[in-house]
Amino acid sequence: MVAVLGIADLLSDGPRSTNELAALTTCNPDALYRLMRALARSGVFEEQQDRRFALAPLGEPLREDHERSLRAQAIFAGSSYVWEAWAGLEHSIRSGENAFERVHGQNAWQYRAAHPHDSAVFDAWMARQTGAANDAIVGGFDFSRFAEVVDVGGGHGALLAAILEANPEAHGTLFDQEHVVAEAPRRERMRTVAGSFFESVPAGADAYVLKSVIHDWADEQALAILRTCAAALSGDARLLLVERDPDDADSAWLDLQMLVMLGGRERTADEYEQLLETVGLHYMGATKLEGGHAIYEARLPPPAPR
Repeated sequence: MVAVLGIADLLSDGPRSTNELAALTTCNPDALYRLMRALARSGVFEEQQDRRFALAPLGEPLREDHERSLRAQAIFAGSSYVWEAWAGLEHSIRSGENAFERVHGQNAWQYRAAHPHDSAVFDAWMARQTGAANDAIVGGFDFSRFAEVVDVGGGHGALLAAILEANPEAHGTLFDQEHVVAEAPRRERMRTVAGSFFESVPAGADAYVLKSVIHDWADEQALAILRTCAAALSGDARLLLVERDPDDADSAWLDLQMLVMLGGRERTADEYEQLLETVGLHYMGATKLEGGHAIYEARLPPPAPR
């Protein structure tokens, strides 16, 4: 709730009383004080005299302008439509199906398309998450061997931009749905192509990057996406899946999030290998990165010896 109200931003210049904060956020002063007091005892704020509060170090990432802002993530996690889906956890555990569709009567993508505010919050969270991971991805994997990179389902192109910045000789293609790439900033050495990764992706590149895409989907849909990407590969081109490291501490909880919200899953290296080999690719191994991600690499099978 304090993320929605922007309390951390209001305290960025110094302490304020709950009366001041309540006036600025159109809240009940006593109710807001009770909320702030509870969060102060959890270390998010510091309570001072006369019901004044300051921002504690733990609360700094709730500021919108923080370099590692968690505000959008906090708003997403506290959204009623998300909690309503989690209320269907029992259905997911008993059936193996995603609870979101049962609760809301449509999948998460359809829901957000019909609710622009919720979609904007989700997009802001994804953009922040991508920004935080870019340094680890670009710094932990050798992209210099690729002259042409396609970012499949790449959103507004933040990861691809980081790859191109670190590799000045490379060119890239940002591929996503039409309404997504329409909002992407125009960048040097980057073109945009609209489409569906269930149908086709641009052919002829040296590397195809899919970051946090496959974990959104159950095996049937994941295999369909991977078959589309495999069909675009030629020669020594690589398919690179950037996903959570299954050994990361948060991976198991994110796996439940995928189950409840989308019907997807966080997978082990063996499970990614199985998916990739099912679509006819040769699995080349995983590169673990700082920050809890890993890159699962595949290519076309080498020619059979004559």
